[in-house]
Amino acid sequence: MDELKGDCANCFGLCCVALPFAKSADFAATKDTGTPCRNLLADHRCGIHDRLRDKGYPGCTVYDCFGAGQRVSQTVFRGNDWRTGERQKMFAVFPVARQLHELLWYLAEARRLDPHDDLGEAYAEVERHTVADPDHLLAVDVAEIRAKVNVLLLRTSERLRASAKSYRGADLIGARLRNRNLSNADFRGAYLIGADLTNADLSRADMIGADLRGADLSGADLSTCLFLTQPQVNAARGNARTKLPAALTRPSHWHTGTGKRR
Repeated sequence: MDELKGDCANCFGLCCVALPFAKSADFAATKDTGTPCRNLLADHRCGIHDRLRDKGYPGCTVYDCFGAGQRVSQTVFRGNDWRTGERQKMFAVFPVARQLHELLWYLAEARRLDPHDDLGEAYAEVERHTVADPDHLLAVDVAEIRAKVNVLLLRTSERLRASAKSYRGADLIGARLRNRNLSNADFRGAYLIGADLTNADLSRADMIGADLRGADLSGADLSTCLFLTQPQVNAARGNARTKLPAALTRPSHWHTGTGKRR
């Protein structure tokens, strides 16, 4: 699924310009929509990419466009830089494309886990929107598309998981779930902010939309989780014993000791 991973070398730094952020624990400064981040270089690369957390921008390290950046830059706007092209329209298109690319990622994952013709057809339909012209993209009803895709993802999840407890949408902020057998559980939309999942078994758990910010995944087994994304992993804490799906990368900040309780 390489085409659904951010390729900054072929993007015009859209996430660093089109998206706003407010000064907080995640961002060292406030930036408005359409205003380039102070760390954006002339070649569209980040000047502090390898020091984002140290410089007060951990929010950037948990963001993933799922490949929408290069799609908008190189396909939708045919390689025309926002500095010389239709900047406002490009900035409006990017968030739409990002949502569609996230849906593509989930559909691709569903097809990998449990191939069915209806998933392939849905993927092709969503992808058709992502390569259309800017005006078409701006007219897309993302909510309607998301609702249709969600039906398919739910069906896939139910086929793959044995009957297990549902934590869908549950408030599990700061919950102590260490050493728990949570295999096949449904965590769709659950709030797991700061939860202790040390050594937990999350085999085949459905993680769509679960908020894992600050959750401790040290020693946890997420190797067969359903629909776990890189941004979710990046937002959590873990260590060398944390087991991740093969398609995901172990965050670099986990190696600094931040994934361990002191």
